[in-house]
Amino acid sequence: MTDPERFAERVPSAGPTSAGLNRDILRLAVPALGALVAEPAFLIVDAALVGHLGVDPLAGLGIASAVLQTIVGLMIFLAYSTTPAVARRFGAGDPSRAVSVGIDGMWLALGVGAVLALGGWLATPALVGVFGPTPEVAEQARIYLGLSMGGLPAMLIVFAATGLLRGMQDTVTPLWIAGLGFAANAGLNFLLIYGFGWGIAGSAIGTVIAQWAMVAAYVVVIGRLASRHSARLRPQREGIGGSARSGGWLFLRTVSLRVALLSTVVVATAMGPEELAGYQVVFTIFSAAAFALDALAIAAQALVGKGLGAGDAAGVRRVLGRTVAWGVWFGVIVGAVIAVFSGAIGLVFTGSPALAALILPALLVLAIAQPVAGVVFVLDGVLIGAGDAAYLALAGVVNLVVFLPVLVIVSVTAVTGAGGLAWLAASFFGVYLCARLLTLGWRVRGTAWQRIGAH
Repeated sequence: MTDPERFAERVPSAGPTSAGLNRDILRLAVPALGALVAEPAFLIVDAALVGHLGVDPLAGLGIASAVLQTIVGLMIFLAYSTTPAVARRFGAGDPSRAVSVGIDGMWLALGVGAVLALGGWLATPALVGVFGPTPEVAEQARIYLGLSMGGLPAMLIVFAATGLLRGMQDTVTPLWIAGLGFAANAGLNFLLIYGFGWGIAGSAIGTVIAQWAMVAAYVVVIGRLASRHSARLRPQREGIGGSARSGGWLFLRTVSLRVALLSTVVVATAMGPEELAGYQVVFTIFSAAAFALDALAIAAQALVGKGLGAGDAAGVRRVLGRTVAWGVWFGVIVGAVIAVFSGAIGLVFTGSPALAALILPALLVLAIAQPVAGVVFVLDGVLIGAGDAAYLALAGVVNLVVFLPVLVIVSVTAVTGAGGLAWLAASFFGVYLCARLLTLGWRVRGTAWQRIGAH
């Protein structure tokens, strides 16, 4: 396993030569991409193995996964708040304090996770009931969701630990741990589902064990890092409070994103089952491209936080310019690929010529919007790395104020078919992403976000 400190020592400051900066971005982004891909792979394995148990267990898994993904998606702030806090102190030449702050984030994750796990376990029947499943499906969902709550604290600790190592400029170790966790999850699930005959309960238990095994791996790695730098292991009220305040703003930012996504799904659902299925295909393509953009944003977070901590404002501006350029070119390339294959994508996913024709205009809208998406993801990462969480939260509200009225107009016009889906795509990939581009772009044009120093 990669030693985070030795890895970090190989990463220069935020302002090297152009070629050096490109290498730094790749060194951080590529492993981050691998770790991001490993996360949904857990659910894919679960679905593949549970699917052979029958329709009811698979449907139950779908309901439980929707609840878990919502909770976990909202808690991603634990990684995003930890990374800049650690990176700033690491860049300022204080690795001991950097690691200590990251450990405080892990303690916060444990506390939040424990509360959510207990509350989620008690609320499991009610949460499942919201979906209105049949009694057979509901029973399977309750089994999986109730048991999975035991792994929720582990998932949140992994978020915080990942953020700690990213802040230390190490994205390789999280990749290793994610890969090993994926392998353990697959093996345990197969053994417990089919070897022990535990059915869907075996899938949940196997996943929980794998999640806590990942925590154990992080504890070993970070424990060694703490020992090397004489960092404190016990939680500190000040450190946890700081993580909570920053995380609170990032939580609100994430909520605004979820509101935008869910509102779009609601409108797609009202259009009809064909349009909803078509939108799911379009959004799946967008989500796949977003993995690479997220990895680029993570690299920006780490480099910007380190640069500001080191007092290298000029280097941070170079990171901003270079990552934005990467985002634009990635968007252009991906957009071109989507446009070229737009006629075949629907056939690949469904085999239906009618559905392929239905989603074609929406896919072209998505293709055109990709360069904008590339810049938006990068700017989001830059401001997260700068610790500009309050602005991101407020900007999220402004973006919704612009986007939701447009979505209402699309809904009330009651346009369906390819035209309706294209207008829906234009509202999200056009209006919403452009609103984010303007609010984030306006912020980085100034210097208020460039707060120099370790705090």
